[in-house]
Amino acid sequence: MGESGNYNLGPARQLMPAEERLAVKRKKNQLKVGVPKEIAFQEHRVSLAPDSVGIIVNNGHEVYVERGAGAKAHFSDQEYADAGATICETPTEVYKSDIILKIAPLLLNEISMLGTRQTIISALHNTMQDKEYFEQLIKHKSTAIAFEFIQNKIGIFPVLNAMSEIAGYASIQIAAEYLSRNDLGKGKLLGNIAGVAPVEIVVLGAGTVALNAVKAALGYGASVKVFDNKIYKLRNLQQKSGSQIFTSIINPKVLSKALNSADVVIGALHSQEGRTPCVITEDMVKEMKSGAIIIDVSIDQGGCIETSHITNHHEPVFVKHEVIHYCVPNIPSMVPQTASYALSNFFTTVLVDAGEEGGIEHYLKTHPALRQGIYLFNGYLTKQNIAESYNLKFKDLDLLLAAFQM
Repeated sequence: MGESGNYNLGPARQLMPAEERLAVKRKKNQLKVGVPKEIAFQEHRVSLAPDSVGIIVNNGHEVYVERGAGAKAHFSDQEYADAGATICETPTEVYKSDIILKIAPLLLNEISMLGTRQTIISALHNTMQDKEYFEQLIKHKSTAIAFEFIQNKIGIFPVLNAMSEIAGYASIQIAAEYLSRNDLGKGKLLGNIAGVAPVEIVVLGAGTVALNAVKAALGYGASVKVFDNKIYKLRNLQQKSGSQIFTSIINPKVLSKALNSADVVIGALHSQEGRTPCVITEDMVKEMKSGAIIIDVSIDQGGCIETSHITNHHEPVFVKHEVIHYCVPNIPSMVPQTASYALSNFFTTVLVDAGEEGGIEHYLKTHPALRQGIYLFNGYLTKQNIAESYNLKFKDLDLLLAAFQM
């Protein structure tokens, strides 16, 4: 039986509308997802946990995992194999996949392993790249999505938020560890013990990192003071933390007084563009208590404390003016299994839904949140600010997607 009007024969020889038949075709689209081992310095996370691989494979897709990719997050190759992944001995095999899912941005030697018209989903860290990075991706006609740019319709950055939640909670765990040490700290318990004054914690910023740091600190029974120049953020933090905590705008006199008695300072200011403002001067640090702890989560953007400088997971702290400084970028990598699960939860849904809709490019046309993350589409640079920064050509993404044939 042949075609009849707008109807066609379906897979079970039944008549079905052409639109429904097209939808069935798209559902049959098989994704080939590559998960390479992270080789960036001290990046311990992996983009997909084994449980997520199982979900993706059970939805009819293929996942290629480089041997040892999950080792630093304590996921074994056997777990990936049991979930249905193909374990690859070399990164070259993984980079043949249609979609490359990473945490850290590709290094130039990784870009050289790409074919043409592949999709890369990873962080970008725009200010840390150079022109050659973009030129090489353009040469491969890549579509590249930066997960720090992914933004939903109510203005939330889902991937960044997940990592910020982890960084907030982890910062208090770090504080508890160093406070209790006798060699560096003062042997203090981060808790509220009857008859003993609670630990005092000052938090700079009132965003997602700060909110989760405050929740964790209050759970320990600490006394918390929060400083931010946006009143609506302070009010929101008070409501979400469920406590009447001390809040203030960043007034130098009020801040200095709080710092003088603080046991812990969490730097959690965030800048939409460029470096975070430096609000705690070296003179302020000099007046802090001996053995106090600064955890500058903002160090990813240059830090918000004048005495901060970047450290790493192997040598995370230094002491200046008798104050302990913890200034490790990428705090979520300190708890790589938790962070990997958080990332997997987001990416799994995206990949399964993309397969249902006929592939990642079709999915991008109908999902504005993921589209916000695109900075290259089939080799065309689509973020004007990046193009201007590196003197590269720019194409409007909406026009490119409109021209893309469904």
